[in-house]
Amino acid sequence: MDERPIGVFDSGVGGLTVVRSLIDLLPRENLIYFGDTGRGPYGGRSLEEVRCFSIQIVQWLVDQGVKLVVIACNTASAAALQEARARFRVPIIGVVEPGVRAALKTSRQGRVGMIGTAGTVASGAYEDAMRAMRGREGKGDLISVACPRFVEFVEKGEVWGAEISRLASMYLMPLREACVDTLILGCTHYPLLARVISDAVGRHVTLLSSADETAFEVTDILVRTGKDRRGLGLGWHRFVCTSDTEHFRLLGVQFLGPEVREVAFVGF
Repeated sequence: MDERPIGVFDSGVGGLTVVRSLIDLLPRENLIYFGDTGRGPYGGRSLEEVRCFSIQIVQWLVDQGVKLVVIACNTASAAALQEARARFRVPIIGVVEPGVRAALKTSRQGRVGMIGTAGTVASGAYEDAMRAMRGREGKGDLISVACPRFVEFVEKGEVWGAEISRLASMYLMPLREACVDTLILGCTHYPLLARVISDAVGRHVTLLSSADETAFEVTDILVRTGKDRRGLGLGWHRFVCTSDTEHFRLLGVQFLGPEVREVAFVGF
């Protein structure tokens, strides 16, 4: 049994989709969420910048005494996961591999699409993960498309409207033409736009968020290593960000729920 919290971070509010899955699956666990809203979104930044930010945040979380870190940002996972694992002694989980694993199990015809930020698409992280898993879990082709403006709408609290629908139709046209049957939402902000995305790509396409798969992986690690907080009451949840705390709190309540009671500021 381990009382220490789980640490989760993202460039903004998108990682709250992962937090929702973690809270639902692991209600007894304590949790710290770090939203780097002052420097996000990460998608338009260089991978080197994102790597530096990510290592800095993981260090902050480790200093808070976390027992495991979830990089709940696809761009940060692509840029910094391997270095973070090499530098820190706590288990560190990204969101790329769980998403690919779920897609290979779900796809009926092996026609998998992935949408993400420009940084995530340029990194090739999903293609690398697909190649690594394909031999073990079946065949699959991956068609990746960048949707750079989706994050800015979510960070403003806008998840529906004519402008977002127009963008979705334009961004997702290559996936419709490729007849994908499964679509990885390769940014933790994107599940909050699931209705718009599903309308644009077609209701016959299965949308996959890596949030649930990531939560399952966290559970497996904690139980296997005996570090879960079993047999105790409900856990506490702490939220911090690097810009306007009230704006983050309001979005947090909208996207996660009443668990977001207070948000503290952290300056980097």
